[in-house]
Amino acid sequence: MIKPEKLKKGDKIAIVSLSAGLLGEEALIHKLDIAKERLEKIFGLEVVTMPNALKGIKYLYEHPEARAKDLMDAFKDKTIKGIFCAIGGNDSIRLLPYIDFDVIKKNPKVFMGYSDTTSNHFMMRKAGLISFYGPTIMCEIADYVKMPDYVKKAMENILFKDSTGYEIKSSEYWSKDYIPWGIENINKEKEMTKEEHGYEVLQGSGTITGEVIGGCIDVFPMVNGTSIWPKLDEWKDKILLLETSEEEIAPDTLLYYLRNLGAQGILNVIKGIIVGKPSMEKYYDEYKEIYLKVMKEFNLTNLPIMYNINVGHAFFTGIIPLGGIITVDYDNKKIFIAESPTK
Repeated sequence: MIKPEKLKKGDKIAIVSLSAGLLGEEALIHKLDIAKERLEKIFGLEVVTMPNALKGIKYLYEHPEARAKDLMDAFKDKTIKGIFCAIGGNDSIRLLPYIDFDVIKKNPKVFMGYSDTTSNHFMMRKAGLISFYGPTIMCEIADYVKMPDYVKKAMENILFKDSTGYEIKSSEYWSKDYIPWGIENINKEKEMTKEEHGYEVLQGSGTITGEVIGGCIDVFPMVNGTSIWPKLDEWKDKILLLETSEEEIAPDTLLYYLRNLGAQGILNVIKGIIVGKPSMEKYYDEYKEIYLKVMKEFNLTNLPIMYNINVGHAFFTGIIPLGGIITVDYDNKKIFIAESPTK
């Protein structure tokens, strides 16, 4: 996999809206102002928005080719060193016909987002580029009152430094508090809850090191069967990252998705699984039961599974490098970056 160059102060990063066009709506444009100020002051970055990124929900829904053009142009622009996604959504798979994989391959740079951006991460993988399953402009970077320290530390250590050996720790706190987006709520801060679980090992033991593949399992049915869905041998010896969205899919739906991975033979060839903290913890225990049920069905009761990772729709969310090499210590419930995903 190709490593992008690490970010540094003074670098220019581009904001793209590859799915929902929320950032361009008048009632939410203040989120861009918050994010831009933080990216400039905290990280020393120069921030630009791509030409179509602020054209709003209706236009971007009707013009996936415009979303894709922003992405391709951001990769082509030699002055841009990183690409951050505004937010997720539900249809970034529609960009696929307009993606030039050679452009991505020849112009590697930091690409970050999560949720529906899973489709775009599989596009990055198809091009051979390591990408970053991490914070978005609207959700974490522009979180009201302040940018979470957990998020800030993840960005500083993984995007801006040689992160070899960096430990991806469980956050000490999390939040299930929902504050509606609107300028009237700009000074309202989420209520924090002490993390009671930390990382949990559902089954298996030992230590594994391998390349990460995966994302938001809600998105897998849209990617499965397309040209960006990896062939079975591409899953071999990988560490599978799975997490669920804020839509909180029913446990039976998770069951069906996991059975599909089993039926494809994917669960038989991977080294292990890491699972993101369920949003709001609504189905926290139920999801655990589903993972164990499916592993038993496919005679994989020794496949190591670590649960409740701060990634994706977990609040707080960290960063996992897709295509990067990590080490998962199931005996001590720890995760490390084995090899820096940037150069």
